[in-house]
Amino acid sequence: MALVAKYGAFLQGIFSLLLLTFALTGCGGGRQAAVPATASVEAPIDSLKAIFSLTVNSVDGKSQDLDAVLFSVPGKRYRMELTGSLGIGVASLLWLEDGWQMVFPTEKMYMKGAGYMVGLLNDPSLPLVHIHQVAGLFEGRVVPVNLEEKSVRDSVASDSVVIKIHEARDNLTRRYTYAEKNGEVLWLETLGRDGKNEKLVIEEYKEFSGVKTPSKISFVRENENFLEIRVKRVSRGKSFGTGTWRLNIPRSYERIGE
Repeated sequence: MALVAKYGAFLQGIFSLLLLTFALTGCGGGRQAAVPATASVEAPIDSLKAIFSLTVNSVDGKSQDLDAVLFSVPGKRYRMELTGSLGIGVASLLWLEDGWQMVFPTEKMYMKGAGYMVGLLNDPSLPLVHIHQVAGLFEGRVVPVNLEEKSVRDSVASDSVVIKIHEARDNLTRRYTYAEKNGEVLWLETLGRDGKNEKLVIEEYKEFSGVKTPSKISFVRENENFLEIRVKRVSRGKSFGTGTWRLNIPRSYERIGE
């Protein structure tokens, strides 16, 4: 039985929540492996904690609201928690350099792997999440790093302000198009893992700890707005306890992808 047929809307919804920007879906890399994600290092002065909320709009017209928090040491380790009504945990993700693990406590399921891409390589119906780009969004980075710009042209908006349209590629020759107005990225577009058009629309920016950051974000797939993100707070220079970098999995939980 296929993974999505077995776990249905639950996994699709959770991965939609973790799919914070369309840039998270496309790259290859990240060999899947059953590697324990444990940390024995001391907690440094970590750089970022983001608190945000999400709304997932399903194809049947229903929506689901969740709260989320991200703890980030850029490029080294990340912890993300998603909670539903009454503060009930929906999903926990821990990414470390030697492996990652993701737990769904209400469903008593988990996943494990290695590399910067989180997800299942053998099931193209589910997105792969580029964890560094998740954190980068909350650091104020919208455009993926190390893009090679191919062209730029001017387009005049209705308010007579010039918008710059950029065409670029990453090192895997994946194409991106994005619009920039007064130094702010308005939207970012590419093809997803399954070849469908995906677009990130930034409706609002705010300053958090002196850094201009996207604060209201919509994810559009094939002209359907299925995910909205509202950033509430971003703080920097915080120290997190070592327990942040541990995620225990009960033996009774079923592993997804085996």
